[in-house]
Amino acid sequence: MSWLAFSGSRADRLGGRLGFPALTLAYALLVVACLASLAGEGELSLGRNPLANLAKTAVEFARPSFIDAWFGNPWLEYRSDDGSLLRVENRQEVERGYLAGLAEATWTTIRIATLGSLLAALLALPLAVLSARNLAVPRPLAWLARAVLDVARAIHTLVFGLVLVGIVGLGPTAGILAIALHSLGSYGKLFAESIETLDMAAIDAVRSVGAGPVQVFFNAIWPAVLPQFVSSHLYVWEFNIRDSTILGIIGAGGLGLLISEATALFQWGRLSTVLLVVFLLVASFDAMSRRIRKALL
Repeated sequence: MSWLAFSGSRADRLGGRLGFPALTLAYALLVVACLASLAGEGELSLGRNPLANLAKTAVEFARPSFIDAWFGNPWLEYRSDDGSLLRVENRQEVERGYLAGLAEATWTTIRIATLGSLLAALLALPLAVLSARNLAVPRPLAWLARAVLDVARAIHTLVFGLVLVGIVGLGPTAGILAIALHSLGSYGKLFAESIETLDMAAIDAVRSVGAGPVQVFFNAIWPAVLPQFVSSHLYVWEFNIRDSTILGIIGAGGLGLLISEATALFQWGRLSTVLLVVFLLVASFDAMSRRIRKALL
């Protein structure tokens, strides 16, 4: 019997050593097939004058439009091809108005991410309890909960957003629901994994005195997993700040709408300004979440 076990162990090790090169070869063949098919379709071209276009775009990106709020031309003339004056514009006033709209769009993005994340966390909590493998939940309920979480996680936020814009109309509500439905899967998975790391002795001790499922949750599970739940919530919330900036492209409002407008009109200076705001927003939330997670340790 020991000889059979030894032979099986050797076979498993040999299979593992041979399996990795085979998987690597399969991956390399997939990469080659992707490149060959794109090359055959002529889709690997960089277009005309890519270096010149890159240099021009980089120059415009290097001067964000918010600078014009203080240093813009107060008497900018727009003329036709024959030299006749079309209109005069005060760039400082125009850019200050744009910055006011940018502030409002930033607030909309924060509201979409915050409310969508909170709704997702609340919806995911019972599903996480049902899908945790160490709580001995009836199998049909556990399978159903895992299926809901898998579906929510598999469908991208933009897809949810496109559907919800058609249902509830344009505006932040569609963005909040899109964030919530997709993040539901992420929260559920993270929450369930936190529950599965618990010491079952404490849970069994509470059950042994006749506690019901609700009492077990609030007396044995909730106090133990609360720090991990908060940490997971902060992580997904921070991710949703980034994700919600894109939802404006499909009509959910916020910074995504300004990004869409800037790219459609090739206004790289304004796009640079919006991206700077996105960076500062994400960096601020990252710093805040790090401080909170550190306080929970």
